[in-house]
Amino acid sequence: MGIEDGISFHGETVAALKERFAAAINHYLTDCKIMGRKPEKPASGKLMLRIAPETHAKVLVMARASGKSLNQWAAEVLAKAAHSTR
Repeated sequence: MGIEDGISFHGETVAALKERFAAAINHYLTDCKIMGRKPEKPASGKLMLRIAPETHAKVLVMARASGKSLNQWAAEVLAKAAHSTR
């Protein structure tokens, strides 16, 4: 979910892997250009949120209470939610 593209390649040696990787990427980029769409990019790891000031204050308290920065606390909470099987 969220990923539509796939790039595959195979090689018997490191040199062959490097060569075929480059060829596969070039083929993918050419295909995207021909199809008139932008290539998918990996997530940057940066996330900006707009939340209510009251929520912001509460999560700051939660983070401090757990001895973590807000960034560390939020990353853990989001990782847990992303791996939830609900």
